[in-house]
Amino acid sequence: MADPKGFLNHGREVAQTRPVGERVQDWNEVYVPGSLLPIISKQASRCMDCGIPFCHQGCPLGNLIPEWNDFAYREDWSAASERLHATNNFPEFTGRLCPAPCESACVLGINQPAVTIKNVEVSIIDKAWDANDVKPQAPERLSGKTVAVIGSGPAGLAAAQQLTRAGHTVAVYERADRIGGLLRYGIPEFKMEKRHINRRIEQMRAEGTKFRTGVEIGRDIDAAKLRKRYDAVVIAAGATMARDLPVPGRELKGVYQAMEYLPLANKVQEGDYVTTPVSAEGKHVVVIGGGDTGADCVGTAHRQGAASVTQLEIMPRPGEERNPNQPWPTFPMLYKVTSAHEEGGERVYSVSTTHFEGDEDGNVQFLHLIEVEFIDGKLTQKPGTERKIPAQLVTLAMGFTGTDRENGLVDQFSLDLDERGNVARDAEFQTNVPGVFVAGDAGRGQSLIVWAIAEGRSAARGVDRFLTGASDLPSPIRPTDRSLMV
Repeated sequence: MADPKGFLNHGREVAQTRPVGERVQDWNEVYVPGSLLPIISKQASRCMDCGIPFCHQGCPLGNLIPEWNDFAYREDWSAASERLHATNNFPEFTGRLCPAPCESACVLGINQPAVTIKNVEVSIIDKAWDANDVKPQAPERLSGKTVAVIGSGPAGLAAAQQLTRAGHTVAVYERADRIGGLLRYGIPEFKMEKRHINRRIEQMRAEGTKFRTGVEIGRDIDAAKLRKRYDAVVIAAGATMARDLPVPGRELKGVYQAMEYLPLANKVQEGDYVTTPVSAEGKHVVVIGGGDTGADCVGTAHRQGAASVTQLEIMPRPGEERNPNQPWPTFPMLYKVTSAHEEGGERVYSVSTTHFEGDEDGNVQFLHLIEVEFIDGKLTQKPGTERKIPAQLVTLAMGFTGTDRENGLVDQFSLDLDERGNVARDAEFQTNVPGVFVAGDAGRGQSLIVWAIAEGRSAARGVDRFLTGASDLPSPIRPTDRSLMV
């Protein structure tokens, strides 16, 4: 183990963020560059190398956390990177974007602040890139088999990289104009600068993976014809059907889905626009939905110069400590203050939108809401609590309901769906169509980036076995595995 007394001698320290007044003026990542390295070895020493590391169970990737904590403590960054990449294709993504269920499951977290696993992870991979330790891993020989991957989010990229390294010829199809899926256009630049995606894409190209952008399977290419062209297909198209809000006034101008609003801001950073076609500048902004996507909308609105930002959540405000019914090592529902919330705005809990009110030109001007409470497990409105708030730009960040059914992909493949509207699959991640596999949100439903990468790696093993009869690729999860929650 690293330091037997590390968790006794050192308290928890996390990455420093730049001052709010500075960071809302740009789109760079919110953290102070280099602020982790002076403290990260001490933080890694807090890992107890416990007999049963529950952090392994908390992380669906099965990251070897005590091992790379030990290497980080000893400042053996090359060995730490090797251990980190043994289970995770893209630790620079997860180290920035994952809510760290591993830290909720950390044994030290029973009675102390948990190890800063996420910060150690991102420090290791950033050091690896700086030291040129991250290199292409081209296969020694080719199998002669071809695989199409539909979607270039974390699940699709993980599956593609694993299958390419196994010797198969892999082509990734992406309907957007750039590779990355929601990593590219759904995650704001201030949470993860897109240079991190770009250099992984270059690594994958050097390994042999092919990329086809601006091609939507189901519309531009018939899915059934794609199946005939390739020996196997992996569907990693995500769960992109956004949950809507069918209330009066929904049709007013200025009411957008979060994934209509956020990509436009990212396209400005990519150089596609000088200014975004949908801007919060000078407007009263309301974000409906209290999750991470809602927080992304909040941070984006701040940087665009919103007059005010209000985030609405239908559920009650979570507590700041674990509930007794959410004991360690389960992932607790806690009051979370993201960097976007630090930057300002108001958060309102236990409210439901009743309707929108517009002006004579059809632009949204006000949002009407009412307070709600749970009575006998049923959400009930509280009479006399109605009010309206200014709303000149509204974003709906209420989650997703399943994979896209409108582009023809599901019907052209004749895929079976499960009871939740996701693409059904067997224990090998294979759908009802032989040779067609599914990974990520398309099969699991909306979930975390670590689950997407884990699914991509597991589906790759299923594909490899289908093509060759056996596989040495790792399979960290089963399709039926779920988060460690109550």
